Amino acid sequence: MTTQLDRRLMSAESAVADIPSGGFIYTSGNAASPRTLLRALAAREDITAPVHVAHVLLMGEDPFNAPGARERFRHHAFFVGPADRAAIQDGRGDHVPIHLHKIPEAVRRGPPLDAVLLSASPPDEHGYMSLGVEVMASRAAIERASRVIVQVNEQMPRVHGDAFLHVSEATAIVSANEPLVELVPEPPSDDQEAIARHIAPLIPHGATLQLGIGGVPDAVLKLISDPGSPCFREDLGIHTEMISDGLIAAVESGAVTNRRKSLHVGKVILTFAMGTTKLYELLADNPMFEARPCDYVNDPRVIAQNDRMVALNSALSVDLTGQVNSDSIGTRIFSGFGGQLDFIRGAAASEGGVPIIALPSTAKGGQLSRIVDQLAPGAGVVTTRADVHWVVTEHGAVNLFGLPIAERARRLISIADPKFRDELTAAAKARRLL
Repeated sequence: MTTQLDRRLMSAESAVADIPSGGFIYTSGNAASPRTLLRALAAREDITAPVHVAHVLLMGEDPFNAPGARERFRHHAFFVGPADRAAIQDGRGDHVPIHLHKIPEAVRRGPPLDAVLLSASPPDEHGYMSLGVEVMASRAAIERASRVIVQVNEQMPRVHGDAFLHVSEATAIVSANEPLVELVPEPPSDDQEAIARHIAPLIPHGATLQLGIGGVPDAVLKLISDPGSPCFREDLGIHTEMISDGLIAAVESGAVTNRRKSLHVGKVILTFAMGTTKLYELLADNPMFEARPCDYVNDPRVIAQNDRMVALNSALSVDLTGQVNSDSIGTRIFSGFGGQLDFIRGAAASEGGVPIIALPSTAKGGQLSRIVDQLAPGAGVVTTRADVHWVVTEHGAVNLFGLPIAERARRLISIADPKFRDELTAAAKARRLL
């Protein structure tokens, strides 16, 4: 096994030297971004036609935004984040609107890949490297790529699941140790804690949870995993596209046991993790956690097999008919579809499932209402009004499922900020919604 590893070892510069001008590559992202490889690629001055770099979400620096590199590389983003948002909004990159569970299929059906760049843990005695804290569409990219270039990082945790790559599958291996990108959680705001207090009663004992990142999911987890809280829930399970630090206390308190799951009993199922070193250490060689590609984790048909599936997702705005905008601010792409509709539909089809959209009632320090008469021109609809169920703000929780538009408008106005309710009511009447 050592021989197989040794003959593939090389420098980062050598590993990326054969990626052609005008080529198409895929890179793992989030905290699994192979930053040493990306920096080496961005430094190549011999590229004469833009290399298209496909990815889901890049965190930390964007080496392709450096002076001189901008003209040589073009993002092909399945989900837009802080690293590449400016490039996408400025027209220096391309965004692909797509459900998260469909990304591996898009990779398999897309252009042939000249290379896939990955992060992985060191190989075990059998030669298997773990893809670690992000699996996403990496397996699909490996199948599609002519070169598989792996950055082996001793700081990458060995995560269990469908997350392994054998040394023999790699074309080139670069040993480069560096800290993983961390996302340090901020304390929930008063509004986020108020939203969480409305969400917690909707969650049954033995629920399986999908939770995103941020103050609201962290505040919800804190409420339902505290034995002293009236909202404490026992035997919770996790089936989610991502986990963050908010889950740590829920596991340590014993609230998350995964014992009552109807699918993958005893296991936390995820497709990527984004948090601090403490979270990554919890994942390391821990049989409770299994990482799997997003075409499995986010498949609504798989999600629906979890009884009492609670899906919690955020939004930028919701109009009075229930249309949910989560990916753009007007015409400007802000993020992407991600897994929102995957889990909303999966939870809706689950026995006892609870699909939730949560958002603060205002933006810009209270100057704008997020409950709106109409979505802004160009704003994208991620969750359709036919899919929406629970909508929660700091002012309450309402269920829109199966309701006519007039009742939807009344309920949504009731959870808008009070100073905007008269204005929204007048707009609804002008449109003859009420």
